[in-house]
Parts: sequence; structure tokens; C-alpha cells
Amino acid sequence: MIIKTKEFNLKDTITSGQCFRWTEKEDNSYTIILNDRVINIRQNNNELIIKSSDNKNLKQKIIDYFDLKRNYDDINKEICKKDKKMKKIIESCKGYKIMNQDSFEMCISYIISQNNNVKRISQTIENISKNYGQKVIFNNEDYYLFPKYEDIKNISIDELRNYGVGFRDKYIRNFLDALKENPNLINDINSLNTIDALKKLMIIKGIGLKVASCILLFGFRRLDVFPIDTWVKQTISTKYKIKNDTKTIEKFAKEKYGVYSALAIQYMFHYGRNVKKENESC
Repeated sequence: MIIKTKEFNLKDTITSGQCFRWTEKEDNSYTIILNDRVINIRQNNNELIIKSSDNKNLKQKIIDYFDLKRNYDDINKEICKKDKKMKKIIESCKGYKIMNQDSFEMCISYIISQNNNVKRISQTIENISKNYGQKVIFNNEDYYLFPKYEDIKNISIDELRNYGVGFRDKYIRNFLDALKENPNLINDINSLNTIDALKKLMIIKGIGLKVASCILLFGFRRLDVFPIDTWVKQTISTKYKIKNDTKTIEKFAKEKYGVYSALAIQYMFHYGRNVKKENESC
């Protein structure tokens, strides 16, 4: 399947750290494990060339997954109106999108992400998926979808630790217990405004502001959250001469960028992590 698109950068979007289940192939394509299928996707200028283990509703699935219908140009103009310093950063991040991933998977994945690196996060998620997820054969290779709640609702702390989650084992178990107590938890979170959704997630022991923000951003399409880590705090405090403190940075982002706080923060993160480093190495 071929999908025509514009202002989309596949590589920057996939490799930005928001997705943990992808591999780059020799032909510069990417194989990604979605919640219900495996895809291989390659970009050729304004065309996306896609193969999938399941072609049902494939075009809509891709458009939704990569957020291709959202008008990022208008959002970027709004951000630049509020902060002219963002213009250079946004221009260098053209085509960067926020991916729409499975809510349950993002809850588990970002609990695992705490004080962790991408390679280890990916391997831990793969370990859990191999043991509990559905097997999919695609391009003569075996892949495993991330398990559903029913598949891992009884997983023990010892089992989790065996799969490499480390100290996060009890936090995952806390989340699964919260779902057991309230099977509608995911839907409840989705129905709340962002402030209340953050509070509801943070009631669960082991989920703080950063993790809750990432869950809402990548699993619930909320652009008005605050995925603030050490790097973000340092960058914003230096750039805007304000206190290097989570509450101060959160207040600044909320007042400065409003409903697009998370996107502005992601642009800064992406610029500092990739674009700026590339420029410095030239």
C-alpha cells in the first residue's frame, strides 16, 4: 500500500524515543509491532510504502497511528506566536509527529521506562510479549504483539522480575491491580480532562508526573501534559533563565504553551537529542 503524505518525517518520528517496538532494516524501512499487527514502512519523499501482516483498515490504521490528519502547521504557528524562540527549533523538527499508540501498552511501557534506557526498555517489553503476547509471522519472521490485560492480569512480581523489569515489578503489579479493581480504568482516564486524568494515574503507586504525562501523551493523544525530565528542566531553565525545578518548569510550560505544552517540550527534546547534536558534529 502507498499513502501520500506531506510534512511528515518517518525517521524522526519513529526514532524519537516515543516508540519502543521497531527495528530499522537495510533498505531504510522500519518494521513496527502495533497493537494488532506488524507493519513494514518506508518513506520515499511524500509517499509511505507499507506492507502489513493484516491489511484490514490498513490505510486508516497508518493515518491514525502516525497522526497524519492533525494540522501541525497551525499548531506550530500558535506555539511560535507565544514563543518566538521556538521558531528555529520547530523549523528543524518539520514532519515530527506524536504517535498514537495503544493505551494499555503505553501504561506498562512507561512504567518500565523509569530510570531506564531505550535498549533495555525495548528488550523488557519484548520479553513480556514473547511469553504472553500473540505470535505473528511476518516476512518469514516471528513477532509478538504486546499482551492484553487478560493475558497478564495474574502475572506475579517474580515473573516480572525474570523478564527484566527490575524494581518496577511492583509498580506494574500495582497498575494491574488497579485495573482488576476497576476494569473501566482506561476508559475512565480517557473521559477525564487532562488534569484529572493525571491525578487518577498518579494515585497508582509508582506513577509520577513524568510517567503519567508520557502515558497520556503517547497513549491518549493529550498534547497539554508535561513530560519533564532532567534534560528538559535543564534546557528550559537555561534558555529562559528560570529555576531548574519541576513545578517551576511545569508552571512555565502551562502558561507559555497551554494546550500544546507537551508538543513544545517534545520539540525541544528532539532538537536537543538529535538536531543540535548533528549540527555540532558537522
